[in-house]
Amino acid sequence: MLITLAAIIAAVLVATGLSFGRFARSETWAATVTPLASIIGSGFLISGPLLAREFGGAAFWAMAALLLLAYAVGGVIRWNIVHVENYLADKPFHDPVVWSARVTQVVLAGAYAVSVAYYLKLLAEFAMKPLAVSEAWHGLVSNVSVTAIILVLMLLAFGGGLRRVEHVAHGTVSIKIGIIAGLLVGLACWWVTNFGTTAAIPAAKLSWESVPMLLGLLITVQGFETSRYLGHAYSQATRVRTMRHAQWIAAAIYLAFLGLLTPLLGAAAKAEGVAGILDIMRMVAAPLGVFVLIGALSSQLSAAVADSVGSGGLMNEVSRRRLSVPAAYALASALAIAVVWLTDPFQVVAVASRAFALFYAMQCGLAVLVSWRTGEGSWAKRTGFAALGLVCVAAALAGAPAEG
Repeated sequence: MLITLAAIIAAVLVATGLSFGRFARSETWAATVTPLASIIGSGFLISGPLLAREFGGAAFWAMAALLLLAYAVGGVIRWNIVHVENYLADKPFHDPVVWSARVTQVVLAGAYAVSVAYYLKLLAEFAMKPLAVSEAWHGLVSNVSVTAIILVLMLLAFGGGLRRVEHVAHGTVSIKIGIIAGLLVGLACWWVTNFGTTAAIPAAKLSWESVPMLLGLLITVQGFETSRYLGHAYSQATRVRTMRHAQWIAAAIYLAFLGLLTPLLGAAAKAEGVAGILDIMRMVAAPLGVFVLIGALSSQLSAAVADSVGSGGLMNEVSRRRLSVPAAYALASALAIAVVWLTDPFQVVAVASRAFALFYAMQCGLAVLVSWRTGEGSWAKRTGFAALGLVCVAAALAGAPAEG
């Protein structure tokens, strides 16, 4: 009861502060919310059991390594916000760098479409967990449900209603962070009330064979790149600063969650399915399962809506308006549906990660090209961009499903 009460109080205080506090109305917070909403999906929920299974007691450090990779990629995109955008501003349509930038947009549009499938697949997994759907029907029910949601989003896009849904979804970010705060406080209280209890923490497992799976989880810490395409609303300095803030906040949440989950890693490693964290949080306090369910469903739906808007909008923009907005949404929806039916919940995590890793690799290449052409940045920086690009290429080629 104490754990549940503490979790509820923390959730209400944080959600209220972020919704009605003076800071909540500032431009800084508004610019931080978009990348933060994308980074903090259900990734922090599914990553615990998956990393526990693969890395054992080293799960925390595996997550730290993944966050460092994401932060380094974010650094490249922050550099691009200033230097690539300035370079492209006055260049003709057929400039090679302009074409390179356009290709990266095509890849990002495809990555967004794939990520819609990822987000909604996870939504279905969390939604079906309490319903105890028969294993024989699990895959079919999940795929049919996700397909129906994608079709509804597409119809909303045709009617212009998807933008309104997106605004509502972004408005729930404060509630989502409040729920996350409640979960963290609940776990912390469990530590206090069980102080001295011997926990069967699994041994650390580190091997090169685990690296592909870790790279396959890149999608769980992705979303910061959205700042790159908010130039219509915020200055370059604001976007660079707030993207950095979003990554800091997300990293703190991920590491706090993995750290507090440490005594339960043994149980987490045995959790079944990507929604296994529900069972773990019920062990801490039964009502916390409701927190997880609400947080997961709201996170996945809001992220799916945002990426649906992003994918359709980018396809329309890249085609220079030749592809109408409805046609662009239909194309993105068709790709998402194909991914839904061709992958299982574990595979879709890796597929989405590979798509974004390819986009990040191309962003690194774009940074090298612009740095070389303009003379901005040292050879050491260009070498760093290139090296990071190779890591992203490796992630795109070798990112493995989280199971099997």
